[in-house]
Amino acid sequence: MSTLTTTPAAVAPAAAMPSVHRRALITWLAVYPTITVALALLGPEMGGLPVFLKTLVLTVIVVPVSAYLLVPMLMKANQRLTVRFTH
Repeated sequence: MSTLTTTPAAVAPAAAMPSVHRRALITWLAVYPTITVALALLGPEMGGLPVFLKTLVLTVIVVPVSAYLLVPMLMKANQRLTVRFTH
């Protein structure tokens, strides 16, 4: 039976994880504008709904857009900026 092994030289160096404070800022930079746009577009149509349904509609939109699109984009941008300004 063979096992897959890698040597340290064959493994690409992992990017350093941003601090918890920077990750919180990145998350806020994704979530705040997304909520603002969603409210601007959907606010009038949701005017008569109870607050828990408004929140449900907003979170169904904001969480996936932020988690799968915006936060990864902002994390990559953060990594590029960090590399640029530290080297």
